[in-house]
Amino acid sequence: MRRLGFSTNAFKKTTMEDSIDTIASIGYGGVELMADKPHALPADMPADRIARVRAQLSERHLAVTNINAFTLFACGDTYHPTWIEDDPVRRKVRIDHTIAAIGLAAAVGARTVSLQPGGPLIGTRLDERTAAERFAEGLSAVLPAARQHNVILGIEPEPGLLIQCADEYLRFKQTFFRDEPLVKMNCDIGHLFCVGDDPAEVIRRLSEHIAHVHLEDIGANRVHQHLTPGKGVIDFGSVFAALDDVRYDGWVTVELYPYETTAAGVARAAMEHLRPLADTAGIG
Repeated sequence: MRRLGFSTNAFKKTTMEDSIDTIASIGYGGVELMADKPHALPADMPADRIARVRAQLSERHLAVTNINAFTLFACGDTYHPTWIEDDPVRRKVRIDHTIAAIGLAAAVGARTVSLQPGGPLIGTRLDERTAAERFAEGLSAVLPAARQHNVILGIEPEPGLLIQCADEYLRFKQTFFRDEPLVKMNCDIGHLFCVGDDPAEVIRRLSEHIAHVHLEDIGANRVHQHLTPGKGVIDFGSVFAALDDVRYDGWVTVELYPYETTAAGVARAAMEHLRPLADTAGIG
């Protein structure tokens, strides 16, 4: 089974439906849907549109790799409203959005929903413990929906946010959700590299926690700027070998959201660079 996908969040200049067609034409086996404007904001996904999208996916032989519920441009920005806002009304907006994204995942056959890891602490007066407790409280509020639909919540460590690295994810998981199988990690290879983690080592050490993989390249300076695979220094061969070693059977989704004016081109370039490496490791 082909297990390389591409995220629609690179295609913000086009409709979700057009981006699905383009991603399929390049040869990806899956597509990640952006649960936000201008694509699959749950409020913009009534039953008839979901039915049409499901038919389109079937015709294009595409699976939905993941529902990306990280951003919320529809009523905020890349991060806000976060899980850790001082205003409980704003926190509830994030909670309600995530519950709706879980329902969307179930409707289109996705196993995972990726989430921001709490939110940025910069600009707040929060200590890490209080922020972690708020994040855990929010996740607890969406867990009933996740259990109802058997959808995994994938916490995505990111530089500059509450949970930045693999060990911070693991500490949060063990503190608040040790025995909860539906709270896992959305393993973003580039993010891990940015904060000094070795992505291949993390894959081997935390394989049981990885629900979905995001992939992009990063420069030698480790600055959080998503690059087209092959334009940075990440050793994707070692990443795919690690995934093969742990018998990872989920999706690997290329996420290149900064390239909205050249989305089709970078999607093709990523495929050309990654497919031979993925095939060698049995991931493609």
